[in-house]
Amino acid sequence: MPLGAECITFGHAKRDADSIFPASARVRLRHTVHSHSRQNAAATHPVAAMIEVESLTKTYGDFQAVRGMSFHVAPGEVLGLVGPNGAGKTTTLRSIAGIIVPTSGSVRVGGHDMAIAPEKAKSLLAFIPDEPQLFEHLTVEEHLRFIGRLYGVADAPARIEPLLIEMELLEKRGVLPAALSRGMRQKLAIACGLLHTPSALLLDEPLTGLDPAGMRRMKSTIAARARAGAAVVLSSHLLHLVEELCTRLLVMQRGRVIAIGTLAEIVAERGDLAGRALEDVFLALIDEGERQDRAQSGA
Repeated sequence: MPLGAECITFGHAKRDADSIFPASARVRLRHTVHSHSRQNAAATHPVAAMIEVESLTKTYGDFQAVRGMSFHVAPGEVLGLVGPNGAGKTTTLRSIAGIIVPTSGSVRVGGHDMAIAPEKAKSLLAFIPDEPQLFEHLTVEEHLRFIGRLYGVADAPARIEPLLIEMELLEKRGVLPAALSRGMRQKLAIACGLLHTPSALLLDEPLTGLDPAGMRRMKSTIAARARAGAAVVLSSHLLHLVEELCTRLLVMQRGRVIAIGTLAEIVAERGDLAGRALEDVFLALIDEGERQDRAQSGA
């Protein structure tokens, strides 16, 4: 069970907190961190990078899902995490969020080591998985009020309505998850993640289930959080989304980093990719990575 056995209980339902809400919502009620305290702490201890990943490795038996990854994400930056299926993107995000314990390496959020001060680190972030899991007996608005209590957000009632408007859920505020479409459930999960104004935002396929209008609104939401200073890591197979929103790219294959930097920086290292579209660059890098892996296997 991710992050231990602590559960949230509502009525007769008892479900693992990490399968319901972003990982940071696990911060216990007795350790809630008010948003103004978080902002004061950040001002007292400024950090150049909000998310720092060093030599991250995660193995399952003989299988290495992530192999020695190192990167950082600064406030206001949007890092696009791209790679083929099975590259290790979701494992990387879940490790940053503290849901998965790395085999080795370290993760720091806002200067707090996830292994040493997990509650402080998690209070600063929100992880939105690609498949939202919600309380079936809580309405849309009750989800947000509950999250507000978990984080000790004093002005949660004032934040809820603007979020509902932004996520186009205002008319659904009294509706249970079973009556919501797949896209609306995704919006609710994202709203829960945004309520406490996270400094680090981890998004795994955030546009899943959204219609074109919803996709445009969600892109605007992500960009607005980055402009406000959040460090964003976005994993998506939608390369047009990555190209539009991301300030840097991290290309993964078989658990390792095969390229990182701005698109211009990545292309500059490969003269044959000059002037080519992101899709062509991505496929060429993956093909080169496959050749390298085959060469190492045969060595």
